[in-house]
Amino acid sequence: MLTALESLFKLARERKNNPIDGSYTNELLSNKSLSKEKVLEEVSELIEAVEKNTNKIHEAADVFYHLIMYLEANNIKIEEIMIELKKRSQKSK
Repeated sequence: MLTALESLFKLARERKNNPIDGSYTNELLSNKSLSKEKVLEEVSELIEAVEKNTNKIHEAADVFYHLIMYLEANNIKIEEIMIELKKRSQKSK
């Protein structure tokens, strides 16, 4: 299950280091403003889909993809996020 997320992080890092012309992923990675806009748009679409009970899975997948690209574009590493989440889970015990 987590393999798909790991693949997205790997893709983001590979594309950031080895851009491909015309790649939407590279456009998100190089244009922080666009990346931010897309995260906000996709979260809004997910909320609407949940409220209307339509397309929830599709919209959730869009949120994950765009959030991962936004994080990578802004040099926010998933490893650091996981460390923070682990700290929080230990505090709540």
